[in-house]
Amino acid sequence: MLSESQKQRYLRNIILSEIGEDGQKKLLQAKVLVIGAGGLGSPVLLYLAAAGVGNIGVMDDDVVELSNLQRQVIHGEKNLGQKKVESAKEKISTLNTDVNLQIFTRRADRESLRKICADYDFIVDATDNFFSRFVINEVCFTQEKPLIFAAVKGFLGQVSVFKSYKKNNPCYACFNPNFVDENSTLPLSEKGILGSVAGTIGALQATTTIREILGIGESLVGKILLFDFLQNDFRKVTLKKYPGCRICGG
Repeated sequence: MLSESQKQRYLRNIILSEIGEDGQKKLLQAKVLVIGAGGLGSPVLLYLAAAGVGNIGVMDDDVVELSNLQRQVIHGEKNLGQKKVESAKEKISTLNTDVNLQIFTRRADRESLRKICADYDFIVDATDNFFSRFVINEVCFTQEKPLIFAAVKGFLGQVSVFKSYKKNNPCYACFNPNFVDENSTLPLSEKGILGSVAGTIGALQATTTIREILGIGESLVGKILLFDFLQNDFRKVTLKKYPGCRICGG
C-alpha cells in the first residue's frame, strides 16, 4: 500500500490512467542500474528518483571536474574533486528519501558488470565511450536484462531499447558492429556536446525506462530514435538483427 505521503508526492503520476497506484507500486519496487553519472546519467537519475523508482544503482569511477558542470546537472561546484557516484547520492538523498540508491565506484568492465547487473532488472547505458557500450551490451545479452541505451554528440542524440535475448531482437552490436578495444578514445575535437542536448536525451532515456518498467506505450525494441537538434530533425528507424553478430547472432 502507498502511504499518504507517497500518494501526495506521486499524485501527478497516479492520476495518469496509464500509471495509477498499481503502476506507482511497480516503480517503487523496480530495480534499475544506471551506468554513468555524467551528461546522460544526471537527468536519468534525477527523473527516475523523482518518479519514485525505488531501487537505483549508479556506477561510475570518475570524479567531478569543472568542465563537467556545463551538462552534468546532478553535480555542483561544491562537488568538484568528489566521486561522481557520491555526489549523485547526495543530490538524490535531498530529492527523494523513498529511493534506495547504491553506488559502485568502478568502471564498467565485464567482471564488475556481471556481478552488479545480476541484482537489477533494468540496465541504463548512460556512458560516453564505445568500449563500455559493447561490454554493457554483451552482459545484458548473457544475463537477459533489458538495456535502455542512449548516446549524444554535438547536437545529435539516439535512444533505443535492446532485448536481444528474445528471438529476432537486435542488440547494440547489430546496430554498431565496429567493436573497439579498451584503449580506444576519441580526440577532444569530437567530444563537443551542448549541455541541453544531453539533458533532453537523458530525459527521454528516463521516460523510456519508466515505460519499460510499467509495460506501457510503444516499446523502442527493434527501433532507434535519432535526433538532430540543430536541424530540428527527428526520426524513428527500424533496426534489424544481424545474423552474423558476434554477440547475439548465435
